[in-house]
Amino acid sequence: MAALLVGLGFGLTACGGSSAPKASWSGAPSGQQPAGGASPSVSPAPSGKPVHVRLYEKDGATYGVGMPIIAYLSASITSAKDFDAATQVTVNGAPVEGAWYFQKSTIYAGYPIEAHYRPAEFWPAHAEVAMNLDTKGKSGGAGLVYDNSLTLDMKTGAANVGKVDGKTLRMVVTSDGKQVFDFPVSLGKASTPTFNGTKVVMEKKAVEHMVGDGYDEQVPWSVRVTNSGEYVHSASWNGGNIGQRSTSHGCTNLTEANAKAYFNFAQVGDPITYTDTGGPTMPTWDGYGDWNVPWNTWQAGGAVPAN
Repeated sequence: MAALLVGLGFGLTACGGSSAPKASWSGAPSGQQPAGGASPSVSPAPSGKPVHVRLYEKDGATYGVGMPIIAYLSASITSAKDFDAATQVTVNGAPVEGAWYFQKSTIYAGYPIEAHYRPAEFWPAHAEVAMNLDTKGKSGGAGLVYDNSLTLDMKTGAANVGKVDGKTLRMVVTSDGKQVFDFPVSLGKASTPTFNGTKVVMEKKAVEHMVGDGYDEQVPWSVRVTNSGEYVHSASWNGGNIGQRSTSHGCTNLTEANAKAYFNFAQVGDPITYTDTGGPTMPTWDGYGDWNVPWNTWQAGGAVPAN
């Protein structure tokens, strides 16, 4: 069963901390006077329409290893150069190689662009992730300048990794490399197939109101994995098909006991990779489809090319 997304009430924290741009002497190492007694010169600071940045993640919160860092921008920037250069991310104190990918967004009114940051592979488990986004006073392109800087300190939990096989109709979940679940499932029928690819747990609700073509249900133990309405959830009405055939509207149907067990176990940011579902690959914009983008393509920046 797939439900249409009416709106996402994600929590939001604009993390504190801002730092002024650092001026340096033109043509000489920082802190030294130019030779010949020439007067120091400082490049003029960018000016123009302010661009504000908001973060999805909360300071001190714990997320799964597939969770991208998500920023929302209050204007459609035309250059990612300064945004990229202003980003410093460490894992357990060591610098990590990662990249931003930009796309259009309708999550927050007045924030038309969202940017997702991730490394080439999943984050390590049980890690401290810190980001310094020193954007204040930097350029977002001609006539655009960031009006704030942000910091973020978050953690990753256990590496809870799910795999759903559309041929065997099984969902296998491991935690830090050890299998914890092996559940039978029913996926989307031929006319409403489940997306292939890697999805990421977005939110959990003990009861989710799902409305679609021919149904209006209060569905227990619902774990959202796409914006458009794919969930891993309890489907007691479909018990005879679970593990036997795919008959849902696109969701991953579990027995009530198995759905409750997964609901209690899953954390926001846990990745689940689907194969052989009969559907197309999950689009990047339909939630956190970040891991379906090849790394070389990701590094190019998406809607705002890296330059």
